[in-house]
Amino acid sequence: MTIRLILVTPALGPVAPQVPIDGDVPLDARARQQARDARGVLPPADRYLCAPSRRCTQTAEAFGLEALTEPALRDLELDSWKGRSLDELAATEPEALAAWTTDPTAAPHGGEAVTDLCRRVADWLDGLPDDTGRLLAVADQSVARAAVVHALMTPAQAFWRIDVPPLTCVQLTGRSGRWNLRMR
Repeated sequence: MTIRLILVTPALGPVAPQVPIDGDVPLDARARQQARDARGVLPPADRYLCAPSRRCTQTAEAFGLEALTEPALRDLELDSWKGRSLDELAATEPEALAAWTTDPTAAPHGGEAVTDLCRRVADWLDGLPDDTGRLLAVADQSVARAAVVHALMTPAQAFWRIDVPPLTCVQLTGRSGRWNLRMR
């Protein structure tokens, strides 16, 4: 049986220069409304999952989904950079920030490297049973990027070249560890 996986990225919370790069801020009223408006175009699914971040759980709630939390769908772990803004890092750690965004094995923050995230997401994808059916998961943009990297068997260097806007559906089909990106 073919697995049909839809990864939906969360609504965008408040944006400001001082928003932390981990971005796990609560959704504001505008973002909640955008998620409510988008729920009518979500494909049907047999099961619903959600990453543990606030923005993902609040997006799933706005969609009206009863989604189970899936820890494997958690965002990239940024350790010492958690809560810090991109502007702050660019001013205080420009070399480290440059290394992180150009070398997928770099983890100057002490957390996960992009390659670690890609492996974690690939292991989760390939561990899904073939009888999973249709699965919709609200997951952070980093997880959607990692899933596309795995499905297309591209090198991890492609991770930062994949733009996944808020409230985007990334559709994958697969079975037995072989994945395809589905465009529609």
